[in-house]
Amino acid sequence: MKKKAISPYQLLILVFGCFVTLGTILLKLPFATTTSISWIDALFTATSASTVTGLGVVDTEKTFTLFGELVITFLIQFGGLGIMSFAILVFIMLGKKLGLKNEYLYNKH
Repeated sequence: MKKKAISPYQLLILVFGCFVTLGTILLKLPFATTTSISWIDALFTATSASTVTGLGVVDTEKTFTLFGELVITFLIQFGGLGIMSFAILVFIMLGKKLGLKNEYLYNKH
């Protein structure tokens, strides 16, 4: 059988999906919250933290324990940093140049 190569875009979506799923499961653990939250709230919080949107459906300080807050912090740090690092990797793999001149040209329009 022939293995089908996965494209960088598919890999990004797969990694992001796994990242959000793991974050959702960790936020749903009983010791991650002071009161029980629904699966959809855990999913929304994990997705929001991973995409660095800053949205929340529950009060983070009152709802999550230190462990839950650390999970959210991890998702924010590695979600934003990981997405930007992966995007730069894709640009490099595609042979695109990254520099201030290109950034200026792209942002000028």
